[in-house]
Amino acid sequence: MNIFTREMKAHGKSLIIWCIGMVSMIGSGMGKYAGYSSSGESINDILAIFPKSLLSIMGISSFDLSTAMGFYGVTFLYLLLIASTHAVMLGANIIGKEERDKTAEFLLVKPVSRSEIITSKLLAAFLNIIILNLITFTGSIVVVNYFNEDGTILRNMITLMVGMLGLQIIFLSIGSFIASVSRNYKKAYSVATGVVLTTFVLYMVINMYDRLENLKYLTPFKYFEAQSIILGKGIDFVFIIWSIVIIGLSLAGTYVFYNKRDFGI
Repeated sequence: MNIFTREMKAHGKSLIIWCIGMVSMIGSGMGKYAGYSSSGESINDILAIFPKSLLSIMGISSFDLSTAMGFYGVTFLYLLLIASTHAVMLGANIIGKEERDKTAEFLLVKPVSRSEIITSKLLAAFLNIIILNLITFTGSIVVVNYFNEDGTILRNMITLMVGMLGLQIIFLSIGSFIASVSRNYKKAYSVATGVVLTTFVLYMVINMYDRLENLKYLTPFKYFEAQSIILGKGIDFVFIIWSIVIIGLSLAGTYVFYNKRDFGI
């Protein structure tokens, strides 16, 4: 069995669970929209009494929640968090699992180079995040379109999912880099998930305080904001370049440190 197939089978069950979680999140979020809409009250009027800081923490500061797409924008922020957590854990796990499962010796004695091993692993991880992204896209189109009354949502939804994929690749790369550098696979998982949570909190803090706007380059969650896409601003080209830099450096570091890693065999 080649390495790519082995990794796909190893992560098959967990991928199904993550996909179910994403679809459930979409259904739950839009179910709340249906409840608010049927109440006859204006959601925007209700939220107008809350301070901006609280709305920023809740991720609803700039959306028109009276529309299905606007309400989905709120849910999308948390879909990004879930997808990013999955990606960074997958990146860390796909590198560190040989140490965890004591299978490094079995893998490294095969007639393939370490670079070929890491390439196969990363390709399997990349396919995993694409599948999660496509399931999220399909679920979003079906559920949001059911409630939507304001014309087509396809263009915005495609752009949102492209942004999500960009974020997934960033955190997948970061996770794999952290795992390749770390000597302890357990610590790698903690650091990797900590990076996601830290950058997410930073994103919230920047939204609360305008004077911290210059820190936006430190959190990938700012690169692909739902509010910019839904409000017609699109994805900033500078953020695209910055994303490519982060991914490139992280992947290069993964190869360098994995090739130097001592597995004790």
